[in-house]
Amino acid sequence: MEKSTKVFNKPKVELHIHLDGSIRPETILYFAKKKQLRLPGVESAEDLRRQIACTKAGSLMEFLSKFEIFMPIVAGDREAVKRIAYEFVEMEANEGVIYTEVRYTPQLFANCKIDPIPWGQEEGDLSPDEVVDLVNQGLKEGEKDFNVKVKSILCCMRLTPGWSSDVVQLCKKYRNDTVVAIDLAGDGLKNEAHPDHLKAFKEAEQCGIHRTVHAGEAGPASEVREAVDVLNAERIGHGYHAIEDPELYSRLLKMDMHFEMCPWCSYITGACDADFTKHPLIQFKKDGANYSISCDGPLPNGKHLDNDYAIVQKYMGFTEEDFMRAVITLF
Repeated sequence: MEKSTKVFNKPKVELHIHLDGSIRPETILYFAKKKQLRLPGVESAEDLRRQIACTKAGSLMEFLSKFEIFMPIVAGDREAVKRIAYEFVEMEANEGVIYTEVRYTPQLFANCKIDPIPWGQEEGDLSPDEVVDLVNQGLKEGEKDFNVKVKSILCCMRLTPGWSSDVVQLCKKYRNDTVVAIDLAGDGLKNEAHPDHLKAFKEAEQCGIHRTVHAGEAGPASEVREAVDVLNAERIGHGYHAIEDPELYSRLLKMDMHFEMCPWCSYITGACDADFTKHPLIQFKKDGANYSISCDGPLPNGKHLDNDYAIVQKYMGFTEEDFMRAVITLF
């Protein structure tokens, strides 16, 4: 994964980054070899990077399709799950991050006690509950070794609403063991208000579990409105298109709603104009909105967090003071 020159050398915070989007290609190849699986056209980690990384503007579905290449290799493997979590913390330390919240869907790493079983796996014996426990082990060992404070967010998936009840139960079980919030992720144009998602978020709210929602990335401003008014989100993942609804945007500014901005990923997924000088983040900054800067997932992005910082400095006029403000705006 290509790295850019650092433009901000002070400690960073990263609030929107996916565990399954942060796996080292070398780790994927290790487990492919262990399972005697061959990836067509892949002889090295660099080959795998090139095959997975998005390099130009596309679509959210194209971006999400990249996970089908490597997730079948690591899903259902206890050693892989814990190692991925541990190596994630090391990666964040290398990026100068001192506090991070990593998100993932436990079911996507599991192979039993879920319906449907993901990635075409045969049924095994790794449950979503044990996945969370293994991730927590890896994160906590990484915290100790790399001096990074790490929390986790468990994601419901829009296209599998049947998983949402289990996700919120896992949030409740592990709320004092790294887990700090629930999320709703996936293709934002489908199943936005499915009753199972609504029920899970309502239960999370009643239990005092924080809530963030992917909205206004590929989808319109109405998706952000629903995230706030129906799911009672406290943070918005992306939210770029909120500015297209002046009444909603003004209300969110008054609410001090936090937006998790991922500039490079917004280009890769086609969420925003390919011209970064027209990016919605410029308007958010001008209006004093509450936001942070994250990379979303360096494996499919082909870039690390430093690249996002370089983009907003070069094309959006960010100063060190602007970076400092983005770092401290936590909910």
